[in-house]
Amino acid sequence: MDFDRTGDQRLLAENALEFARTRLNGSFPQRLAERRFGREEWGLCGEFGLLGASVPQEYGGLGLDALSTALAVEQFARGCRDTGLVFSACAHLLACVMPLVEHADEDTRRRVLPGLVEGRTIGANAITEAEAGSDVYALSTTAIRDGQGYVLSGVKTFVTNAPVADLFLVYAKTDPADGYLGISAFLVDRETPGLSVGEPLINGGLVTSPVASVQFNDCRVAESARLGAEGDGRLIFNASMRWERTCLFAAYLGVMDRQLEEVIHHVRERRQFRKPLARQQSVAHRVADMKMRLEGARLLLYRSCWILDKGFHSDLDVSLAKLAVSEAAIQSGLDAIHLHGAMGVIEDSGVDRLLRDAIPSAIFSATSEIHRDLIARRLGL
Repeated sequence: MDFDRTGDQRLLAENALEFARTRLNGSFPQRLAERRFGREEWGLCGEFGLLGASVPQEYGGLGLDALSTALAVEQFARGCRDTGLVFSACAHLLACVMPLVEHADEDTRRRVLPGLVEGRTIGANAITEAEAGSDVYALSTTAIRDGQGYVLSGVKTFVTNAPVADLFLVYAKTDPADGYLGISAFLVDRETPGLSVGEPLINGGLVTSPVASVQFNDCRVAESARLGAEGDGRLIFNASMRWERTCLFAAYLGVMDRQLEEVIHHVRERRQFRKPLARQQSVAHRVADMKMRLEGARLLLYRSCWILDKGFHSDLDVSLAKLAVSEAAIQSGLDAIHLHGAMGVIEDSGVDRLLRDAIPSAIFSATSEIHRDLIARRLGL
């Protein structure tokens, strides 16, 4: 197993870092104040190739494997101070676009993917419901056959990108009697009669990533809107989660890298008791622990991507990586605040924002408790 970057991967990472630093940070204070990203920033993500990183080149993407995609996401997030924008872009790519790449028919791919890749179209994944969060397959939204199509009814909650999305990947029960085997996936246009989006929710973290509920009130879609066969929804969703739980969480590696750089600069410059904080052993040890957690999480995530690229479906490795990254991000956020002292809890400093961005990582893509259960089961417990 060799994680040494190829020449192409090094160039990709360098370009992602430079592009994000120079093109996406200028209007960040305004986006924070408005609590949303704009179409211009979304288009820039498309211009670089982030929105189609793992999409085959024939549909306009970069055609990257999982490990290369993770490397690009990591450096993009390291350079872009707007973690909410990067999160939305990754949710778009990994939970909405990749299911289309892997499960849509060729006509749908040719028609839909170029706009999603270029940034002309925004996608959203709609699966979570009020009573189907951690118990993700306990869906109440239904898709009832009616002639040559389906009628969708139900409400989805906490849908990332919903306020600005043009297309929704919707999971619904086509055969309620079959439980999770009776779930199917549908691609639904925002303008479809019967589909309505609620008011944006106020995020505590990832504030520029818009979130809202989506309601389907006798929303009629054609049979061609279904991805795969009836009952394939669970397989489609699980495949998308393998992408999301690896490549999306690479963004937090980039954030932690930038956070560590800023912490090191601070403890070198800040003086207490007539010497830099960095010369206090307790401070140096805390910084060392931040570095250790980052590198351990990075190796687990790279290995998970490598396994995915080999064509293996290892839930154990994916859960280990996701859990390690999310919990490292939260602890590093706490450490950064502690090392900045009072300034760490002043909102204008931005130090506390990275902790607020990190906390959701232990909740979405299955909670830390769910992943510990998955790991325990794979160990035979």
